[in-house]
Amino acid sequence: MQYDLVVLGSGPGGYVGAIRASQLGLKVAVVEKAELGGICLNWGCIPTKSLLKSASVFEYLQHAESYGIKIDGKAEADFEAMVQRSRGVADGMSKGIQFLFKKNKIDVINGFGKLINNKTIEVKKEDGSSEQVSANHIILATGARSRELPNLPQDGVKVIGYRKALTLEKQPESMIVVGSGAIGSEFAYFYNSIGTKVTLVEYLPNIVPLEDEEVSKQLGRSFKKAGIDVMVSSEVLSVDTSGDKVKAVIKTKKGEETHEADIILSAVGISPNLEGIGLEEVGVVVENGKVKVDEFYRTSVDGIYAIGDIVPGQALAHVASAEAILCVEKIAGHSPEPLNYGNIPGCTYTSPEVASVGMTEKAAKDAGYELKVGKFPFSASGKASAAGHKDGFVKLIFDAKYGELLGAHLIGANVTEMIAELVVAKKLETTGHELIKSVHPHPTMSEAIMEAAAAAYDEVIHI
Repeated sequence: MQYDLVVLGSGPGGYVGAIRASQLGLKVAVVEKAELGGICLNWGCIPTKSLLKSASVFEYLQHAESYGIKIDGKAEADFEAMVQRSRGVADGMSKGIQFLFKKNKIDVINGFGKLINNKTIEVKKEDGSSEQVSANHIILATGARSRELPNLPQDGVKVIGYRKALTLEKQPESMIVVGSGAIGSEFAYFYNSIGTKVTLVEYLPNIVPLEDEEVSKQLGRSFKKAGIDVMVSSEVLSVDTSGDKVKAVIKTKKGEETHEADIILSAVGISPNLEGIGLEEVGVVVENGKVKVDEFYRTSVDGIYAIGDIVPGQALAHVASAEAILCVEKIAGHSPEPLNYGNIPGCTYTSPEVASVGMTEKAAKDAGYELKVGKFPFSASGKASAAGHKDGFVKLIFDAKYGELLGAHLIGANVTEMIAELVVAKKLETTGHELIKSVHPHPTMSEAIMEAAAAAYDEVIHI
């Protein structure tokens, strides 16, 4: 078969790019070795949010009396049912991708794809057979997998990655989570909330270390308050899986400690899926473990493009989708604007949630800006008080000279739904005064954004 475009991988980069290309009139095929929707939809973003919702409902039931509700009997977490619900949600979303592909007349070719040249992919099927697919353009969107450390090898039983953490047969009594980025922190929150004794180990001085320091410290306090044992400036040196439980030797500021648990979850990042797809054979340049691309995702080989977790930039589903759309619009002859990686929102779906965009306060100072910083605590928010979620704050960072919004850092209930306002504001070069004068509805969590902007300019009313 001859196509205008073949996409290798059907994750949030691959499937979005395929659909947009079809909308633009291209004849498109997608090569996928596993489930449509990729890791995000099947083993990442979507099923984890399902588990986290179950945890949230369970927490509400446990604290029902504080909302004036009496429940006869004790609420219990049914771990197996939570996992089954999560898998059902993921399966439903994957079927949704099948529908979208059919609607947009996109062919799906199942199997492992490898570049033969800049216009051909060989697809090996499960039955050992293979076929070749040709296209004028090829997009590589192969995603990433759980990263393994030499001192923390995953056996899939006692030392696991995020994928196994979604489908454990039974709830562990104790768990050590290594790495406190979004994946590690979300799983630490989930398992702790349903009764597992969780220890969270982070090599750097603060958890969620890419966030603004004040946000990191607030989440650390919230986790400790919830019963999570948070160990920062700590490193797992070795693990012993020979006994009934797994033992981890952890280096801390005080010295080496041995901790025991049912399971260790390794959440120390991801590794791009670059092996075996023919990059070396066709001459695609790889630098520092990522495919080298230009601002429209063209590789060093004419006609081959790359997007998502295998290229430099934030390894986030929405980044892959944005890159895919830009890439195919350029292929189709449009004139898209290159992606601004300084205006990409990041979200962590713990309790409280974390959301941010732009520079941290430290990064802005290091860049030489004179700053105006405004902070509004949710403890002063009527909506947060009514909802029973007063932990957290909104922190906005402005350039003192021009009033430009440089960064926004939120921690609290539902802040992942609030961050988009600030992404749009930053895109439109909205100033602090314009945010202050934009009337926000009361009572809402979002009015904390207006109040934080006002705090930066000494105009805040409610603190």
